Order: sequence, then C-alpha cells, then structure tokens
Amino acid sequence: MKNGPALHGFLSGDRRNRINSAWDYFVNLVAIVILSHGKCGLSKCITRYLVAMATADLMVIVCDVILHWIADLYWWNTFLYYTPVCRFIHFLAPTATDSSVWLTVAFTFDRFVAICCQKLKTKYCTERTSAVVIVTVSTLFCLKNIPWPFVYTPYITANNIPRGCRAKVQFYIALTWRAFSWFEQLLTPLLPFCVILLLNALTVRHILVASRARRKLRGGSNSENDKDPEMRNRRKSIILLFAISGSFILFWMTTVVYFFFYRITNAFSRRSLFSPFPNFEHAGTMLQLLSSCTNTAIYTATQSKFREEMLNVLKYPFTLIHKSVELCKLQD
Repeated sequence: MKNGPALHGFLSGDRRNRINSAWDYFVNLVAIVILSHGKCGLSKCITRYLVAMATADLMVIVCDVILHWIADLYWWNTFLYYTPVCRFIHFLAPTATDSSVWLTVAFTFDRFVAICCQKLKTKYCTERTSAVVIVTVSTLFCLKNIPWPFVYTPYITANNIPRGCRAKVQFYIALTWRAFSWFEQLLTPLLPFCVILLLNALTVRHILVASRARRKLRGGSNSENDKDPEMRNRRKSIILLFAISGSFILFWMTTVVYFFFYRITNAFSRRSLFSPFPNFEHAGTMLQLLSSCTNTAIYTATQSKFREEMLNVLKYPFTLIHKSVELCKLQD
C-alpha cells in the first residue's frame, strides 16, 4: 500500500535509502531553481508544470521520506512523534505522492493536446490553464487524503500525552475503510497507469501518421528525413514519451503487484503490524520513492539549455569563490 499502515518497517537503518533521499532532494531542488528562472527555452505553460512536478516530488522527499520514515527511525523522541503531529504527517505524505503522480498525468495530457489537438491547443495549452490545473489537482488530493489521519490511534499515552501512530483495528475489518483503501490505491497509481499509457499511445500514433505523411511529401528518402529537423523532433518526442511511461510503470510496478497480492489473498484481513513479504514490500516502497526524482530529470535533462543552466548552477560556488579571491587581491 502507498504510505498506509502496511509499510511499517521501511528499510530500517538502510544507509542507501538515506543517500537516495538526499540525491532526490538535491535533484528536485536544483530543477526548481533552474526552471523558475525561465531560461531553458521552454514555454511558460510547460515551465509551470515542470516546476509544480519538481515541487511535488520535493514534498514527497520531505514529507514521506524525512518526516515519515527517517523521523520514525531516528527522531522518535521528538515532537514529531506526538500523535497529532504524526497524524498530520500521515496526511501530508500521501497528498504529496498523489500530487506528484497526477501532475505528471496533467502534463502528459497537456503535451497530448499540444501535439494531437491543434484546435484546442491555443485555448488549453496556456499559462493560465496550467495554473488552474495545478491548483485544482493539489486541492482535490488534499481533500481526498483527509480521512488518513483518522486511520491512526496512539501507540501509547504517557503523562496524558498521546505518542506514536498505529492503524486502528477497524481499518482492516470495517467495510468503509476497506473501500477507502481500495479507492486510494486504484486512484494512485493504477488509474494513472491507464491514462498515461492511453495518452502516450494516441500521441505516438499521431506522430507516426504525421511523420509518414511528411516522408511521402519529401520523396520518401531516408537520408533526407534524417536531415529534416521536424522529423528529428518527432523522433525525440516518441523517445521522451516512452521514457516517461516506462519509468513510471517500472518504479511503481512492484508496489502495484504487492497491492494485488496483499488484497486478493487473506493477508489483508489477518494482517497485524507486519508484512507477509517485508523485503518485497520494502523494495516497492524504495522504488516508489525513488521515482520522485525521475520525472523532472527525464523531461528536462534532454533540454540542452537546461543542461547549460545546471552547469552554471554547479559552477556558481566556485565562480563566487574565485571572484572573492580576486577581490581580496585587489584590496590588498
């Protein structure tokens, strides 16, 4: 399950996951800084989506990895372990994950409209529409995850202070909670699987048909088509689309497979605090969280101007040190 009670025991003390979390945090933070400057040669519409996706992915790292799993392992004696704070974190974590996934869907739909629906493109693919979509997606998934804090009850109560979070027994037996658990897992990531695959299939089909027609108009010569910048751009679009859908499916597939096993078998109804296959579950969790750094990287690393800006960001501290040294020499 995605951020639910079935994930207790997440890779306890595994150093590799802390390194992955730090890398994910760095990648998304750099992407936000670079894209926010608007110097990557992208339209404002695309830039807004990419910044929103990178921000959502960064929130996954902060809320899910740092405040949820790492805090549970290493900061259990801090205020983060108080039940009201713990419940709030259990609300933030799935909200960040849902927003990250569905912003990817929204951006995929925006690119589908831009490529395949020329009449709708001028009205839909605008900066204002992207802002409305981003706010709507974020708001809807904030509302959708409101029930999560009510799943948990305190582990213990010491000095009249409730501490820790554990799932209520009713979560595993009550029909309402079982329905909610199915709904939230079907909504993320199963439905995005289908939507992204469908949109990408339609987009690729449109590109192939248009490319075939363009090839005929240009005489059908492969050498001429290779030199055609329009054909090269379309070929890159196909590769990009397959990379996005492929990475999304690969990183989430383990979690989805575990979900079906967990629900179809009797594991859910007889489950306590422990997973019947903890290693499989932990691997799915690690891959799911690792996916928070791939979307932005795939969409933007292929852009030459983005790479130039990234190099400038990486060189900036050294440039600043060099200027400071030169300034000190001049003052001396």
